[in-house]
Amino acid sequence: MEKNHIICIGRQLGSGGHEIGERLAARLGYSFFDKELIKLASIESGLCSDIFEKVDEKINTTMFDGIFNMSDNCLSNEALFKIQSDVIRKLAQNGPSVFVGRCADYILKDYPGVVTVFITAGFEDRVKRVMKHNDLSNNEAISLIEKTDKKRAAYYNFYSNKIWGRAESYDLCINSSALGIDETMNFIFGFVTEKCR
Repeated sequence: MEKNHIICIGRQLGSGGHEIGERLAARLGYSFFDKELIKLASIESGLCSDIFEKVDEKINTTMFDGIFNMSDNCLSNEALFKIQSDVIRKLAQNGPSVFVGRCADYILKDYPGVVTVFITAGFEDRVKRVMKHNDLSNNEAISLIEKTDKKRAAYYNFYSNKIWGRAESYDLCINSSALGIDETMNFIFGFVTEKCR
């Protein structure tokens, strides 16, 4: 497989998408980007990372107003999205990478060699993973999953004009509960290898 490809992973909270993406990047020798994109967008723009954190994969009420207040200045959420999009494009040009979330599949839709993947999992597995990872009760984990998935879907649908998690939006949709984290990563590796021949 040529080493000039980009893998974009969408994921439900608790599906193991971050972990799968990180392991896949390590196996392929690719760069890996998830939350790091917030820091990089902050450095690129000279803006505080808290500004990007507040709108990270979220549609806030201010999103629809188009204004995000920061100190004495106003910056639209669309402008923040554009800054982060520019960072994603620059990173993609620097070499093969795995991106998790943040509409990377849409941002890089015209980039050659992009493979898009969506990772889901059984709800009980997701709840257990979120409980363990975040040290939450069962009810707290369920609440966090529901809120996070709703925010991610709204963010993705708003910017991409596609439907988050819908099969036709991706090259591959996979349930990590069916194979487990390691075997899901191996399956995606095989898929990417075949698709990128």
